[in-house]
Amino acid sequence: MQSIRSICVYCGSGSGSDEAFREAARTLGRMLAESNIGLVYGGGRIGLMGEVARSVLEAGGNVIGIIPEFLKAREVMLADAQELHVVPDMHTRKQLMFEKADAFIALPGGIGTLEELVEQMTWAQLGRHEKPILIADINGFWRPLLSLLAHMRESGFVRAGLEVRYLVAERIEDALEMIETAAKRNEANGEAEKQRMQRM
Repeated sequence: MQSIRSICVYCGSGSGSDEAFREAARTLGRMLAESNIGLVYGGGRIGLMGEVARSVLEAGGNVIGIIPEFLKAREVMLADAQELHVVPDMHTRKQLMFEKADAFIALPGGIGTLEELVEQMTWAQLGRHEKPILIADINGFWRPLLSLLAHMRESGFVRAGLEVRYLVAERIEDALEMIETAAKRNEANGEAEKQRMQRM
């Protein structure tokens, strides 16, 4: 049984300065459609958001867009999505994206992308979910963040028992396989824990 049915992709409403970012977004969109995995995303048609969503649609896949009312014009809402939710605010958007996704991928992006990624990492750290989180480090884009996370561990702010769990893919082509492997591992660990509790 396929454990990952939908993936939330966080990424920029801009395209960035490197063509590799756009190509990674388009490749990821095709991969999602070909793997029959739905896209959950921010609902816009511009920037990397638009690239990944249009790529999913062009390859025959399913897109769920979630956009706040005040961003419909600014991020140019993608009306072609099979499922489109216009919500009142950013908090509702993020909560609904979480609920509709089985895993998360962060492509390059700005402050909003960073904030969404870090929130999911925080929730996982606090034990609120075990959904896989993958950082797509295209051309080293996320390397400063990865260095900061290592610095936090070395400085004693990410303590034993409160590890930040995430995957890192330098090639977008590796992302889905890494997420599926992590999801299966989480399921196996959960089943083992359930059996342990039943024996107690």
